[in-house]
This record gives sequence, C-alpha cells and structure tokens, in this order.
Amino acid sequence: MKKTYKVEVDCASCANLMEETAKKINGIKEVTINFLTQKMEVDFDDNKDEKEQKKIIKEVLKACKKVEEDFEIYL
Repeated sequence: MKKTYKVEVDCASCANLMEETAKKINGIKEVTINFLTQKMEVDFDDNKDEKEQKKIIKEVLKACKKVEEDFEIYL
C-alpha cells in the first residue's frame, strides 16, 4: 500500500541519503523523498495495517533525523 506524506527536508543530497536509510527499515518495499515537492512516498508491505504503518513511519523519522536533524514528517 502506497501513502504520501508531506515532509520537510533541507537538501536534495540529504533526501537521497534518507531514502537509502528508510529503504532498510523492515515493512517498507520502496520509499521516495522528493526535495522539490517536499513529499515522501512510502510503499508499505501489503500485510501492514494502519497501526503498523504508523510505527514504521516513526522509525523512518528517527532514522532520517540521524541524516538531517531538522527532518520532519507531517501526518
């Protein structure tokens, strides 16, 4: 299941690093962070429900903040 989130990311290079970091998180098939549109598209594993998706997004936020401290995901 794909979902799109509004994000705040400061540079394109950081967005690329965050994509690679987020792709390693269990429960995610694919993730794309677009610096220009400030959007992140996440394709979750098909068996993940809404509650599990929220937990995964929290993991993504935590991992991405290690790349860029100011990174935010708006739910």
